[in-house]
Amino acid sequence: MVETVAPSQAARRHRRIRSGGATGLSASSGIGLGVAVIWFSVLALIPLIAVLVETSTGGWSAFWATLTDVQTAAAIRLTITQALLVTGVNVVMGTLIAWVLVRDHFFGKRALEVIIDIPFALPTIVAGLVLLSLYGPRSPVGVNVANTRAAVFMAFLFVTLPFVVRTVQPVLAELDRDVEEAAASLGASRPVIFRRVILPALFPAICAGAALSFARAISEYGSLVLLSGNLPLRTEVTSVRILTYLENGNTASAAAVATVLLGVSLLVIVALDLVQRRVARRG
Repeated sequence: MVETVAPSQAARRHRRIRSGGATGLSASSGIGLGVAVIWFSVLALIPLIAVLVETSTGGWSAFWATLTDVQTAAAIRLTITQALLVTGVNVVMGTLIAWVLVRDHFFGKRALEVIIDIPFALPTIVAGLVLLSLYGPRSPVGVNVANTRAAVFMAFLFVTLPFVVRTVQPVLAELDRDVEEAAASLGASRPVIFRRVILPALFPAICAGAALSFARAISEYGSLVLLSGNLPLRTEVTSVRILTYLENGNTASAAAVATVLLGVSLLVIVALDLVQRRVARRG
């Protein structure tokens, strides 16, 4: 009797432990979760809700009037299209740079590692001055893109360069080279190994870097304000348009444009996450 009861009691105790571990939190974990939620709410959630509330003060008619304004619509189109283009370039070039930094050994590698992070450390207004000096009317390299859409592209590209590099680089460094060697021993070519072995492992990191790159680009202001000229219907981006609304005391319209940017960023992040999950399931 003892032998039959003991295992059943142990089984019930094991089930209680498993269920408690799956749905319950210890005291320290609960405190940590509470602090994290409060911190996130204060820094992000409450301000985002405030923006949405401010957007709703003018009603749907005011929201639609803001978005259909010719100057505002042009700024939104320019910002989103340039951010998408820059993100595409960063996915390719960022992955390539990460590959070179991880897989190749060359003179000046440590210097390149430092240079990659300069857009992170450099104040954006200083970045704008650097870009204006290099690609403005007095360009030492003979390239003048000031007051053109190319200026917006260059500014976005400069400030978003490190994101894909720094998300892909550690994942690539941790990849097991034995799998690649095994595929090569079975007759797989280098392009096939990259497409079937390496790329699926890097894809989540590439998507994460792309999401960060896009979100950073559509919110940029300081690095392009000097180079682009902020010309209405030509080089004016949404961040400048929002500032113009605020300077004129029209906070509802500024919040409306900010809400659109928030929605677009969320849509891109969700889309990248869905693509990443699909690739992971196929892998």
